[in-house]
Parts: sequence; structure tokens; C-alpha cells
Amino acid sequence: MDYHAPTTLDAAVDILAGASGDCRVLAGGTDLLVRMRSDMAHPDAVVDIKRIASLRTITEEDGGWRIGAAVCGAEMGEHAGLRAAWPGVVEAAQLIGSTQVQGRATIVGNLCNASPAADSVPAMVAAGALARIAGPEGIRDVPVEEVPTGPGKTSLGHGELVASIFLPDRAERSGDAYLRFIPRTEMDIAVAGCGVSLTLDEDGGIIRARVALGAVGPGVMVVAEAGRMLAGSHLREGGLQQLATICSAAARPITDKRGTEHYRTHIAGVLARRAAVIAYARAGGTLE
Repeated sequence: MDYHAPTTLDAAVDILAGASGDCRVLAGGTDLLVRMRSDMAHPDAVVDIKRIASLRTITEEDGGWRIGAAVCGAEMGEHAGLRAAWPGVVEAAQLIGSTQVQGRATIVGNLCNASPAADSVPAMVAAGALARIAGPEGIRDVPVEEVPTGPGKTSLGHGELVASIFLPDRAERSGDAYLRFIPRTEMDIAVAGCGVSLTLDEDGGIIRARVALGAVGPGVMVVAEAGRMLAGSHLREGGLQQLATICSAAARPITDKRGTEHYRTHIAGVLARRAAVIAYARAGGTLE
């Protein structure tokens, strides 16, 4: 196996584009190294991107925040500005693994691992985040939800990598939240997860909303009907029940050792309801 540690993004792209075998990107390595040690992955080459300075930063940009691909969850949690702007995304990132794992794991790695149960992805999707993809043809920005295409599969082409995540500027009176359910108290894979992002008017009415579900289908899903239903409402009891019903109906889970299809369908609605209440409160709304 060949090991590469480029110091520029262009060099990383050149290595990936020139690779003829299985070439993997290493950011935190919390998935890749485990798979290699378990004899489940046998890459011909590994490209370590941690020495690329531009991918190690969290920066303000156009009123939003750009998070480099090699920024770990612990660094996100320590960044006061990012925490204040997008608390739900930061909280989701900090659900990935243990405290020790947090010092390595990245949200870009979580995205590109393409697990349907990835915790940070529904939160990013609800936030309307964009993935910046670098490749032989240049730079392109795509919605985060367009990167994973199925379990373990992404839309990235040969020679491409996700260089950063952009969380957009958000209006006043906005809030987001992410919740998941796991069988154990920590360090487990989600049975279901839900991210919600809301913006309110001065009277507490919801102007716009995005709702995303995780772990209840082959990939993260935007529940557009839920967002449309929330827009124009004040998040009263009837609306919360309708939100839960819509999200449960949208879920397409499987039955496995962590939960049945019926249970996960129900939990998807419960989590949507609870996450919406948290996001609404963070946006400055008051439930009646």
C-alpha cells in the first residue's frame, strides 16, 4: 500500500486522479483504519489530507461558515461562533463516537462513509449545507444530500474529494436541532435520526423549514412535505402531530437487530416532533 501526505489540495487531487487502483482519502481515519484492521478494506493507496492547511480550518464566509474536510468534531465543539450559529449541526457531529474519537472524526468523513445512520448528515441536510467537491475538472458545490447515493456509495467521480462543508448564513430568529435514538446510552448507531431547521417571523410563525431523516432508509432523506406543512404554522399541538405523521409516513426503514421496521417508523415521527420543538425554541419561538 502506498501512503501519500500532500500539503496542497491540488496535489491531493492529482494523486487521486492518477491512481489506478483503490485509492482512499484519510481524514480522521475512524472508519477507514478500523475497516483496514478488520480486513474489510484493502486500499492500494491512502491519501492523508490532514497536512493540507486549508482543510484544517473553520472560517466565516458570506455570513456562513466553511468547515474544512480535516476539521474534527472536537474542534467544531470548541468553536464558539459555529456553535452559536448552528448548534444542531455541532451537536450532531459530537454524537459520532466517543470523546477520543471526537479528536479525529470529521463530518466530511461521516458524509463520505455514506452510512444511512450517519449522525451529522441529517443535521447538515436540514441546515441546507453545501459540499465543496474538488476534482480534476475543478471545484463544484452540491447540496450535501446529493453526495451519498446509497449505503457505502457516493456520487464522487474519479479523482474527486469533498474539500469542505459550507453552512449558509441564517436569518434572525432561526434555530436548528438534531436528535437520534440509540439502543444504548452512547456510542451506538442510530435507530432513527432527525434534523430540523426553522426560521420564524416576529410573531413566531414559521417562515421556512427543512426536515431531514436518517437511518430510516437507504440514505438521508429530505421530507419536503414536512417543511411545507411547518411553513406558516406556529408549531401548536395539532401541527406537531401532523409533522410526526408525515415523517413516519416518509420513513422506509428495515428490520434489524437494533429495531423493527414498525418501531423505527414510529420513532422517526417522535424524533421529528421533539427536534422541531427544540429548533423552534432556539429560534425564539414560544409554544402555547
